[in-house]
Amino acid sequence: MTVLKEELLKRLSDGVVEMEEDDVIEAANEYVEAGYPILDGIMGGLVDGMNRASQLYEDEEYFVTDILLCSDAMYEGLAILRPHLPSDEVEREKPKGVIGVVEGDTHDIGKNLVKIMLETAGFEMIDLGRDVPLQNFVDKAKEVNAAFVCMSTLMTTTMDGMKTVVELLKEAGIREDVKVVIGGGPISKKFSDIIGADGYSPNATEAVKLVKRLLNVA
Repeated sequence: MTVLKEELLKRLSDGVVEMEEDDVIEAANEYVEAGYPILDGIMGGLVDGMNRASQLYEDEEYFVTDILLCSDAMYEGLAILRPHLPSDEVEREKPKGVIGVVEGDTHDIGKNLVKIMLETAGFEMIDLGRDVPLQNFVDKAKEVNAAFVCMSTLMTTTMDGMKTVVELLKEAGIREDVKVVIGGGPISKKFSDIIGADGYSPNATEAVKLVKRLLNVA
């Protein structure tokens, strides 16, 4: 008997929330075999689960480590579903963002969380990693025609690197085309205003709202 689509979507969503990679893999394979629309499986199953997990994080019921485990389960499901997306869905352009931890800092858990949340929200993220040379943010933004750049740091000694990136974007002639979003422990809205960034976010959930607002994305 064919499993109902709604049941499989719930299993995909629950598997992500409960950090059960094996359950997600099994449900994703069954979903593909049943021939249901793949985009629905991604959005109504995997992304729905990640959104639920994000809400639990916002409500302080989940911790950063929980969200990272939820995302591992989501990515396992995506690896199975994505290859079966119709070509028109694959080719649909998503707003691109470049993200990384500025040069001199190797703390990347917060950056990873923001990346996951933005990907879940439908953005294509290019992750430069941690301890990123400042010029690399600009070079990659130009290369991929990024709509925004996200930078983070947990160290006061590396904060000024963010100001340098803003200046380098101006020198490259693309500052008007690229929104700059910054975050991290020592960062504030005041600092964001001083260096000429477009916005500051105190956490991953707010980062998504900020990027959507800056890009006028629903």
